[in-house]
Amino acid sequence: MKKHRVMVLAVDGVLPMDLGIPTQIFNARPNTPYELTVCGDTEETVTTSAGFTLGLTAGLEALAEADTIIVPGFEDFRRPPRPRVRAALKLAGRAGIRIASICTGAFAVASAGLLDGRTVTTHWAKADDLEELYPRLRVDRNVLYIDNDTILTSAGFTAGIDLCLHLVRKDLGAAVANDIARDIVAAPHRDGGQAQYINRTLPTPQATTLADTREWALLRLEEDLTIPHLADHAGVSPRTLTRLWRQETGVSPHQWLLTARINRARELLEATDLQVEQIAVRCGLGSGANMRARFRDTVGNTPTAYRRTFQHQAA
Repeated sequence: MKKHRVMVLAVDGVLPMDLGIPTQIFNARPNTPYELTVCGDTEETVTTSAGFTLGLTAGLEALAEADTIIVPGFEDFRRPPRPRVRAALKLAGRAGIRIASICTGAFAVASAGLLDGRTVTTHWAKADDLEELYPRLRVDRNVLYIDNDTILTSAGFTAGIDLCLHLVRKDLGAAVANDIARDIVAAPHRDGGQAQYINRTLPTPQATTLADTREWALLRLEEDLTIPHLADHAGVSPRTLTRLWRQETGVSPHQWLLTARINRARELLEATDLQVEQIAVRCGLGSGANMRARFRDTVGNTPTAYRRTFQHQAA
């Protein structure tokens, strides 16, 4: 596989947890082409928000050689990074290098003018600050991440995991992304459009949860899984099931099932030579025509084109 250089830009006050996301996901693995570098304003060290220092392996000049740049969140996000950091990001953006931010990393990218005129996201609690400081952008407070092709932004910590796995999925396909998700014990796929913040009270120890029902559904995606069927398995009313499902996942049962079925279809397209019509039946998507329409709406490509791109990487 052709080498893919991932540069993680650690600015002063970088959040250690945010920094850990791309270093885990894009670390060298036998089945990925990623070459990871942590760079910063100097080639020596950076002080984190927790007060300890980290050694860097490159300076800002490394950004010009990147295929992907990841900008983790940082503590003093209302203060723009140093001018040379902003200049390096601007040059990278103008060169068409893919740039993704995690949490308040969006403030650094915005300071370089790269988010002007775009709809972006960040941690819901920092959204007002981002719009106040950079009025040429618009913040969507209700999503996990936004993919604008070469510019991507995500909400808080766990949404940063979702975004980085999304990048792997775009680059290498669902099977590789799922392998990495299993390795780091993360959810294999959450759509960027899911809600990033769900206001709910803590459940009581006896509270009903639907984790077992979701696991049961994943093993039966080829079946006609209606809300009454799901409710019957969970032992609750259909109305309660719908309410709990949205509370626990941020999406409706219908949307969750569609996402699960598309994910299964992606895996089968990568790993098998089954016809689209056969995959549609196995995933519960009905006909080949319906699968093609749903697949294009969700993935942005046809099943055939997706297979042509990713099947060899799952072999």
